[in-house]
Amino acid sequence: MTRIETLRREWFGNVRADVLAGLVVALALIPEAIAFSIIAGVDPKVGLYASFSIAVLISFTGGRPGMISAATAATAVLMVTLVRDHGLQYLFAATILAGILQMVAGVLKLGNAMQFVSRSVMTGFVNALAILIFMAQLPELIDVPPMTYVMVAAGLAIIYLFPKITTAVPSPLVTIVVLTAISLTFDMGLRTVGDMGELPDSLPFFLLPDVPLNLDTLLIILPYSAGIAVVGLLESLMTAQIVDDLTDTGSRKNRECVGQGISNFVTGFFGGMAGCAMIGQSVINVKSGGRGRLSTFCAGIFLLILIVGLGDWVAIIPMAALVAIMIMVSIGTFSWSSIINLKDHPRRSSVVMLATVVAVVWTHNLAIGVVIGVMLSGVFFASKVAQIFRVTSVLSDDGLTRTYRVEGQVFFASTERFAGSFDFKEALDKVIIDVGAAHIWDLSGVGALDRVVLKFRREGAEVELRGLNEASATLVDKIAIHDKPGALDQLGAH
Repeated sequence: MTRIETLRREWFGNVRADVLAGLVVALALIPEAIAFSIIAGVDPKVGLYASFSIAVLISFTGGRPGMISAATAATAVLMVTLVRDHGLQYLFAATILAGILQMVAGVLKLGNAMQFVSRSVMTGFVNALAILIFMAQLPELIDVPPMTYVMVAAGLAIIYLFPKITTAVPSPLVTIVVLTAISLTFDMGLRTVGDMGELPDSLPFFLLPDVPLNLDTLLIILPYSAGIAVVGLLESLMTAQIVDDLTDTGSRKNRECVGQGISNFVTGFFGGMAGCAMIGQSVINVKSGGRGRLSTFCAGIFLLILIVGLGDWVAIIPMAALVAIMIMVSIGTFSWSSIINLKDHPRRSSVVMLATVVAVVWTHNLAIGVVIGVMLSGVFFASKVAQIFRVTSVLSDDGLTRTYRVEGQVFFASTERFAGSFDFKEALDKVIIDVGAAHIWDLSGVGALDRVVLKFRREGAEVELRGLNEASATLVDKIAIHDKPGALDQLGAH
């Protein structure tokens, strides 16, 4: 497929559904952007402008068509201290620097690191996000008029039942229209979008952050920018993987890193805060039929039109309608099969999944949860591989030569078992170490081999190393010391 054909498919292969899905997402973005602005301690227009800017830009620069990026809670929580201690202008500067760091990450192809995130971590990430999305709706369900619950229930009924009648119009959009009409007709006194905060009435404009351009400023914003860049990329790449699975299509992770960087970089000059991909809005987009870049672009454009041109109409939408949509997202995002499979899946995989969920929900920090999950996966994997290891031996008929056969992986987690498998006090003329069925992976493995060879030589035995595969031989030739002059003298320190 040529580049022109790819662009045509990504932009115009699903026009009607993409436009309607973009409208649904734009409506759902408004209260989210306002809420995230409040979390960061800034005016609501900062989050709204950011959501417009990032969504439009990422539709051109991103590597995952159909994924929605905007202002998010994951990045907003990292801005609180910066805004409180140094002010809004430093936030804009930090947003610009975060974008630069993300672009560098993309150029360095750090998006490839996603291959080290296990399926269990992904499942835990998805389940934790589903729980957080639901928890975020609780303030709208506590100490509210009783009719709020009726409206939310009605909204969920429309969302799940309307598609049985027709799928021509996304059911979340129908929910918003119907519940708004009911709310206006019966004057229920329900909480509305307008109650979340004042909507802006003008377009964003270009501005340079009003901060000193010196080393002190850089030192102030760098820690915040680095945190925002890492968390933003982590959430974006994880969300891209989820959308890949939902749509059975692929994405370009390194391009997504660069795209997120460009989006945040430009947004900082237009009075917006840093953002990243949004799992909830991306799922809304996909569930509403959005697949291409046009859906993301329309979400951003419609958002700007709604808040600037139709703000008075948007302000009267009952929050119950949007709560119903987000509950639908929470239910649809959660991997219910992962609960059923807990008793069948390997215990270690289940522990990784549950640890990721608990860490994310407890800290409300996606990065911490994912890092804990990845670390546990690595520890469990190393432990498991280390167990698939054994050393057997055969003594020659004359009792003077013993052949040790090593099978499995020799690396940091198995070196202790490797070293403990040899009898150095046995009086032998010759020792053969056959590693034809083994692989030596790292410095620890080479060091363990060195110690074994040198200890046998110290006891007076001739040592022959046999069967090294090409990769292991290259590593041993480069690092090992057992055949170098004075090697025995180094045994105690090695």
